Amino acid sequence: MSIRIAPTKATRAINLLRAVQNHPPTCPCHSNPSHHHNHRPSLASANASLSPRQLTRRLATPMDHSQQKEYAFEMAASSIRFGPGCTKEVGMDVKNIGAKRVMVVTDGVVNKLTAMKQVREALDAEGVDFQVYTGCRVEPKDSSIKEAIAVAKPYQPDLFLAVGGGSVIDTAKLMNLYTCFPEADFLDFVNAPLGKGLPITKPLKPLIAIPTTAGTGSETTGTAIFDLVSKRAKTGVAHRVLKPTLGICDPLNTRTMPSAVAASSGLDVLCHSLESWTAIPFNERVPRPSNPILRPAYQGANPISDIFSLQALRSTVKYLPRAVHDPDDFEAQSEMLLAATLAGVGFGNAGVHLCHGMSYPISGQNPNYKHSGYEVDYPIIPHGVSVAVTAPAVFKFTAASNPERHLAAAECFGVDVSNVKKESAGEVLSEALAAFLEKLGDQPRGLKALGFGSEHIDDLVEGTMPQKRVLMLAPNLDETNEDVEREQLRGLFEEAMSY
Repeated sequence: MSIRIAPTKATRAINLLRAVQNHPPTCPCHSNPSHHHNHRPSLASANASLSPRQLTRRLATPMDHSQQKEYAFEMAASSIRFGPGCTKEVGMDVKNIGAKRVMVVTDGVVNKLTAMKQVREALDAEGVDFQVYTGCRVEPKDSSIKEAIAVAKPYQPDLFLAVGGGSVIDTAKLMNLYTCFPEADFLDFVNAPLGKGLPITKPLKPLIAIPTTAGTGSETTGTAIFDLVSKRAKTGVAHRVLKPTLGICDPLNTRTMPSAVAASSGLDVLCHSLESWTAIPFNERVPRPSNPILRPAYQGANPISDIFSLQALRSTVKYLPRAVHDPDDFEAQSEMLLAATLAGVGFGNAGVHLCHGMSYPISGQNPNYKHSGYEVDYPIIPHGVSVAVTAPAVFKFTAASNPERHLAAAECFGVDVSNVKKESAGEVLSEALAAFLEKLGDQPRGLKALGFGSEHIDDLVEGTMPQKRVLMLAPNLDETNEDVEREQLRGLFEEAMSY
């Protein structure tokens, strides 16, 4: 007669752990990390041959997180209210939060529009004390951010209210941050290596964001971007506590966008969705944080961000041309505002990669280009233009990492991919992007159209190299060898000179 010994709780737990580790998720992207660069042995394969005692000992051994892949992802997004006319509710929101002193942040153009008129009326109706700052710069510089912070500090608001595009919302985020950390040096929280990249250790004041453009998704993200003039590149601060408490997305507020602004803003949505959809999976990112507070806002593609990113891509392809070509197409404008917010949730957690990493020196090293349709008195390459101009080259380069995902993206542009070979995925998506940009109209067809030449490539590469926060999520980019990485970036900039 045989006697069966009941397993102990520890043995059952170890068996369950093994079962989970040895049966990866069924999602075609996340279950096949070999589609992406920097493939390393999985935790499952490393542990499969160990006895229960050996596995218990390994799990109890202090871990060198710097060499371990990530194993978890977090989803963080602002509360969002969406609907035509909901701007009028903001006074009640402020009162419900209990705020007594409000810093309203906007720019000189938006300050004259209906959105700001409604904000003033809503705050007055609730008897809220508020001060309006109108000095925000489109595509902000570190100097304009510091000027805004200097205004906020003595006022000591208990709530910030941003009304405008991504530049305004990002400025308000940083006003909030440095008002709550008055003794901090400006570079303390700026992304490393351009700044110190220190973690933000306490909550900030509430921030309500009312977007008047349909592009950045800043109303739902913990990211604020600006031009660090001394380094001739864009950078910023990224942390979950920067997220607005509430994003009020009122489609009536985007009806005032000029066609050029609608196009550029929409191209930002396009690249947000494409880059977050094709970023390396969250469980391929290294290092694993030793403390949850150190987990970056940009984590890599994950099953939840995928849903938002892909839907935003589909909507952008469908509605952006309509929104640009017909200023009275309210349905298209509304759908683009919704797409911008969806993409914000997607990339705000998954992250972006090469289009954005390369865009920062493109904007920061502007040879003297001024995009038509922008009411500014200085040279400007709008953010959406700077990201989209490299997109055909970028996605041709990244496609080998995961052809299925790139073909799925091409399908969103209406391409029949049923008979396309995997090795052609990059070329197919690149051609679809180029055709889409051409049909959109008035878009520079490469870096040459912005005034860049081969003599600028070295500086553009060096301006991209410090953007580690996004480059670490780029498929196929070799971050283990800086010389190889530079050559890869050089090739991408050369390819992006014209399309």
